[in-house]
Amino acid sequence: MARGVAIPEVREQLFAAADRVLTGEGPAGLTTRAVTAEAGVANGVLHRHFRDLDEFLTSFLASRLEAIADGVAAMPDRAGHGSVADNLTEATAAVFGANAQALMSLVAAKPDLGAAIEHATGRAGGLGDIERYFCDYLDAEKKLGRIGPGADTGMLALTLLGTVHHLVVTRRGGAPDLKQQVRRIVATLVTGMDTARAPGAPAGS
Repeated sequence: MARGVAIPEVREQLFAAADRVLTGEGPAGLTTRAVTAEAGVANGVLHRHFRDLDEFLTSFLASRLEAIADGVAAMPDRAGHGSVADNLTEATAAVFGANAQALMSLVAAKPDLGAAIEHATGRAGGLGDIERYFCDYLDAEKKLGRIGPGADTGMLALTLLGTVHHLVVTRRGGAPDLKQQVRRIVATLVTGMDTARAPGAPAGS
């Protein structure tokens, strides 16, 4: 096995350990020793499969962001089912759940990781995919007449995700429940979507 190329089973074992360390100790706890100890492997295992800790953390972050994106990949299929507000609220709350918040704390502590992912993959490690899935969902709802025909779906997706991202980054421990706040943000955006609503389409549907 060439240096810098991880065996899939070892890779995921180390990533799962990093998940637990990040949740328990925060970004500062993500050292080679802490991750390998949590994974139950020798300290040198990580360096046999990754050049250094930064490469490991970049791969870990990219993997977890891609998993979050995969979790909302089927979102466009929800068009026409349930309500637009409920669909957007559930999907957004899932994207910015506890795992995502831990990852954002890691990027905040090590901002070079985000740049490294984009340099290596040509995209922001799954974040662009998430925005595209939201946009595709809104496009599908627009075709069904459940949001206004003049809605700028790309800007709506960007606004929703950007606003909630800001909320998560700046919220404090005593802040209201995240999902409740997401629902309020979505309700405001849905009202805007309905201003040019197609004739006959039910409001807030």
